[in-house]
Amino acid sequence: MMDLGLLLIRLVIGVSFIGHGTQKLFGWFGGYGPKGTGGWMESIGIKPGVLMAVLAGLAELAGGLLFAVGLLTPVAAALIVLTMLGAMVKVHLPNGYWVDKGGIEYPFVLVVVAIAIALIGPGAYAIGF
Repeated sequence: MMDLGLLLIRLVIGVSFIGHGTQKLFGWFGGYGPKGTGGWMESIGIKPGVLMAVLAGLAELAGGLLFAVGLLTPVAAALIVLTMLGAMVKVHLPNGYWVDKGGIEYPFVLVVVAIAIALIGPGAYAIGF
């Protein structure tokens, strides 16, 4: 049952990150694509915005895909952690901890889950290590 639990965690987190990456890269799922996301990133001081939007989107897409299938799980977790740390510092930290105030609670949970899966391993239902 532990391996099934790990698979469920990897799939939910991984597919969510795939979705966020495609929002930034292609404008899918209600996203704004590189230009829209890049403009927003510039507005909060992340420059050059379009390049950073593409890099964040690639990290989320690659990290999410690798995490979901259980391939190179430590690399996948590192990509997830890096994007979430950026979001926490640039967007959420000024709002405190709690998610209902726009705080770091949710991205912090994602960071901890990604690190925990990297430490535990992806489980038996994975295509890699």
